[in-house]
Amino acid sequence: MSDVGIAGGQIRSFVERVEQVESEIAELTEAKKEIFAEAKGEGFDIKVLKEIIKMRKQDQDERDEHETILDLYIRAMDSVDTETESKAA
Repeated sequence: MSDVGIAGGQIRSFVERVEQVESEIAELTEAKKEIFAEAKGEGFDIKVLKEIIKMRKQDQDERDEHETILDLYIRAMDSVDTETESKAA
């Protein structure tokens, strides 16, 4: 069977390395959950903390663009609400 031309040792090495990384990811995910649970226990809003983390991953231009579009969408919704109220009156 060793004549198949496939390096079984290399395959095993890749598989074991991936399994090790998956194990580390699971441990880190659990640690992250614990940190959020601790923050929640201290009275912090987890959604806001996650939003801050998301924003910190963006550069300033991306943040500015996001805030501009968000503001534009909110104003567009508000203008529709104002128009609807005006027509109802």
